[in-house]
Amino acid sequence: MNDETFWDVIEGCRRATRDPDERLEWLRARLAGGPEPEILRFQTSLDRVLAPSLTWDLWGAADRIMGWCSDDSFFYFRLWLVGLGRDGFHRAVRDPDSLADVPGVRRLAGRSPQLWDEEEWLEWEELDYVAARAYEHVTGRTEEDFYDAMDGLGGDDPESGDPVGERWDARDDEESHRRLPRLSALFPLPTAR
Repeated sequence: MNDETFWDVIEGCRRATRDPDERLEWLRARLAGGPEPEILRFQTSLDRVLAPSLTWDLWGAADRIMGWCSDDSFFYFRLWLVGLGRDGFHRAVRDPDSLADVPGVRRLAGRSPQLWDEEEWLEWEELDYVAARAYEHVTGRTEEDFYDAMDGLGGDDPESGDPVGERWDARDDEESHRRLPRLSALFPLPTAR
């Protein structure tokens, strides 16, 4: 599976349904309908397309929107970006402030993260497991076998490494307004009491 085919599959699940759980089921069924190597190539493609999203500017955008961002939550945020589709993903990578145009982001503006419903969080952790689930279904082997097969293919871990660019703090209001003016306006820092 090349990147073009990968994005076609992602776009197919986006057209099929808006619900993230239904998208995962659609993807699992689509992958399980193909041969084992295609399932592994899907995961390899996912890992590869995630690479350009490992930037401090995107981390700052996630931090500003959600009010905090850990290593894990940033990885899940990057998976959520994939769920935006090819164009939305690449737009966010080029210009993280463009996330201010995404309806799911705009719906969160002005609301405390403590009030967000679980499905509103800008995370899609389960996307990283969909190929493993399809692999288990097709082969009858375990998740550990899937990761052993992936290790045999080589490649980079999309969760490892340092983000590209200059590290900065999204809670530095002046810096955030300079780098992400629209997101900073939508998600002002809480006022101290």
